Amino acid sequence: MCGICGFLAGPGPEPGLEATARRMADTIAHRGPDGDGVWADGEAGIALGHRRLAIVELSPLGRQPMESADGRWVIAYNGEIYNFQDLRAELESAGHQFRGHSDTEVLLEGCAAWGVERTVRRLVGIFAFALWDRRERTLFLVRDHLGVKPLYWARMGGALLFGSQPKALRAHPAFAAEIDRDALSAYLRFSYVPAPHSIYQGVHKLEPGSILTVRPGREPERTVYWDAVGAARAGIADRLSLSDAEATDALESLLKDAVGRQMMADVPLGAFLSGGIDSSTVVALMQAQSARPVRTFTIGFGEDGYDEAVHARAVAAHLGTEHTELRVEASHALEVIPKLADWYDEPFADSSQIPTLLVSEMTRRSVTVALSGDGGDELFAGYNRYLTAPALWRRMAPLPAGLRRGAAGLIRAVRPAGWDALAGLIPEGRRPRQTGDKLHKLAGVLDAAGPDAIYRRLVSQWPDPDALVRGGREPHGPAWDDGLAASIPDFVERMQHLDSVTYLPDDILAKVDRASMGVSLEARVPLLDHRVVEFAWRVPQAQKLRDGKGKWLLRQVLYRHVPPALVERPKAGFAIPLDGWLRGPLRDWAEDLLDEGRLRREGFFDPAPIRACWTEHLAGTRNNQHRLWNVLMFQDWNRRWGSAAAPAPLAASAA
Repeated sequence: MCGICGFLAGPGPEPGLEATARRMADTIAHRGPDGDGVWADGEAGIALGHRRLAIVELSPLGRQPMESADGRWVIAYNGEIYNFQDLRAELESAGHQFRGHSDTEVLLEGCAAWGVERTVRRLVGIFAFALWDRRERTLFLVRDHLGVKPLYWARMGGALLFGSQPKALRAHPAFAAEIDRDALSAYLRFSYVPAPHSIYQGVHKLEPGSILTVRPGREPERTVYWDAVGAARAGIADRLSLSDAEATDALESLLKDAVGRQMMADVPLGAFLSGGIDSSTVVALMQAQSARPVRTFTIGFGEDGYDEAVHARAVAAHLGTEHTELRVEASHALEVIPKLADWYDEPFADSSQIPTLLVSEMTRRSVTVALSGDGGDELFAGYNRYLTAPALWRRMAPLPAGLRRGAAGLIRAVRPAGWDALAGLIPEGRRPRQTGDKLHKLAGVLDAAGPDAIYRRLVSQWPDPDALVRGGREPHGPAWDDGLAASIPDFVERMQHLDSVTYLPDDILAKVDRASMGVSLEARVPLLDHRVVEFAWRVPQAQKLRDGKGKWLLRQVLYRHVPPALVERPKAGFAIPLDGWLRGPLRDWAEDLLDEGRLRREGFFDPAPIRACWTEHLAGTRNNQHRLWNVLMFQDWNRRWGSAAAPAPLAASAA
């Protein structure tokens, strides 16, 4: 796993290419502390930069940027190709001789032999790379199927810039750091900036499954080599007809292959273990294929209701892993917050970023590669909303809109803390966490016009962000696609798809990438092998959702290795006690960033709704932790990185 960057300035003698590319690469040195490299062609106006985290082929033969044997192609690549040995054998049988043993060389020579798109379609792995064709003077930017690895690009000052993180682009002299207020509106809704947008005007995230081709004298052209909605449609049209035992066998075999391939490394390897279904399944299949105890890592918080470490400890003991656990005090977690703007490089407000950073730091002290369980919820219907949203709509649809609004008012009449107190009467094993917050979120969807509107409300923090952002007009992405129901008619499957193309790459995978690569740790996600994704879409919903629980089929695989009693409990997520921290140790920090005068001077937000939200939270009448965290993470990011944009005039406010 590495960091890549570079730019295409156009033909003609171009001085200083290597120096500029090196400055860009230096900004992402944390992604690759084991080596660096720059390649440039002044006549063509192209420069590629690379920072290396050595995982496979640790010798200089794995150094990048790398040229093909015929000298035509040059690549800067970030990722891992898990089937590279198979591809290598095929190339060798055709007469190709390799210099080293890296997957980079196989990827490069595959493109030389078979062409870019044909090669990419054959890859099993996670990757983002820049490939330069010296003969045709054409640049290819490519991102993996699910968007595990990031890739940003922009056209500025006559040059096309690209990099693994925005800070690499910022190091180019043509970069213009102007905040995109429309993207800021979308960020306030989702807690992340959704692709293809970024926080900067003119800077784009290359979307998953895409190839961006930049030819001389032509506009960049994006083609799609793997399409998530196409995979969903194909799976729905070709459902598996397997008994429960046969389906469990098939999934276990596929997951075992995916996990086994991802255990490939020439450096120490381990896994994140929360004790939940997804990470426990990955670790169980790792241990089943390992001759020694797998190294597992988890963290726990001392606050009641936030400590998952005891569950991870029990799973680790049953599987016989070499387990490491870090007990995190609030003071330790709070030390991370000043680093978030540097680590995440864009405003990012999923508060589980903090424990993800902490577990990555701890894990990196022992290993260089860690497998993660991300993706199971989207593929096998594990999120609570996949159960609650359809049930809610079935109950809501027959009721008059006025009655629904009244019910919402009754829920809001009791503070979240009051609902939490009432929930204390429910036995602990069946008691949902954060009952009050969930009920107040329910109140926010009772007047929705249809099931898709319910989904949008459930995934929104600020439901009307344009009322907050001066001059912002939120771009509407896949969640507003009225035609999606024709392709994916089932509401639950539609939610799964939307999460897979929005929340998964732009939140979950971005969070893990920044946290792990921030400490030079490679994180791998075997559940997101695209073959597993395609299989999951063929599985009937009855083998995903059953008996009021999601991930039924994935659970059956896990139960072959771990007793159900060790993993069966209400879904919790990777949460921190942010609610109390904002009223306690973070209060002064938050007050400074949310100061009314400051908000007015900076000119991005209407201060009134933000101050009202803060006042409610401090008084304990509402738990507004997530809405406030969205604003705070932008404010802290903006303080760190700043903007060349002048504040919009007050008349432009949507408030």
